[in-house]
Amino acid sequence: MIGLWYVIIARFKAKIEESRMPFIEGKGKKLEVNEEGFLINPEEWNTEAAELLAREEEGIQKLTEDHWKVIHYIRGYYQEKKLAPMVRKVCKNTEFQLKYIYELFPSGPAKGACKVAGLPKPDGCV
Repeated sequence: MIGLWYVIIARFKAKIEESRMPFIEGKGKKLEVNEEGFLINPEEWNTEAAELLAREEEGIQKLTEDHWKVIHYIRGYYQEKKLAPMVRKVCKNTEFQLKYIYELFPSGPAKGACKVAGLPKPDGCV
């Protein structure tokens, strides 16, 4: 009898914990994000995850070739150096002006572009 109660309580606690974690869902995909919308498990990132993050967290309905240029640069830099690139590097390597990057990602390169690229929340500027 005590074992049964233990199982019931454990399941109840698990449900409570699960309900506290924010998720975004779409096209049969469910991603766990933090309170600001950054992926909890960056290894879950793929192009579908990027599209879902863009739509649900940033309000970007369709990722264009220019969005992908920024996303791929940021991801590649992060995978190589384990930190997000500085803004001037993003501008230089994509050949986009900062104003245009803000048009692509209205919440900015640090919050919007890094979030869609599946990076953890940057500590400082990107």
